[in-house]
Amino acid sequence: MNIDIGIPENQRTHIVEGLSHLLADTYTLYLKTHNFHWNVTGPMFNTLHLMFMTQYTEMWTAVDLLAERIRSLGAAAPGSYAQFGRLTSIQEADGVPAAMDMVRQLVEGHEAVIRTARSIFPVVGEAGDEATADLLTQRLQLHEKTAWMLRSLLE
Repeated sequence: MNIDIGIPENQRTHIVEGLSHLLADTYTLYLKTHNFHWNVTGPMFNTLHLMFMTQYTEMWTAVDLLAERIRSLGAAAPGSYAQFGRLTSIQEADGVPAAMDMVRQLVEGHEAVIRTARSIFPVVGEAGDEATADLLTQRLQLHEKTAWMLRSLLE
């Protein structure tokens, strides 16, 4: 059945491409954060263990919202490690870094997600896709706040 939601197919395709990158970045950062939650050690163990759990739990919810937005625009959402690996801009962790290196890598990951989300706004604005703009705004606010909180631990 044709989709007639007021956004032409070519614009929906461009929006979906951007959201697919954002989904891959978010999922990769979710996995990295969960990994760090499991493996963090040191004097800040409890603080970081709990902070990372809060962060990965939020991202777990976010990946569903992003995938559902992609579906509502008429496309299949990427959902495999291979697809995410091709789409993500986030580097995987090599081994088990020290606690503050974990924090630094997560700051970099959140900043990457922020850049990806921002890159989608031009086509979303041109298409008048307020629903995606709202979702992107929420994601930006969350990732900017999280990056700031993590960055504060490095001072």
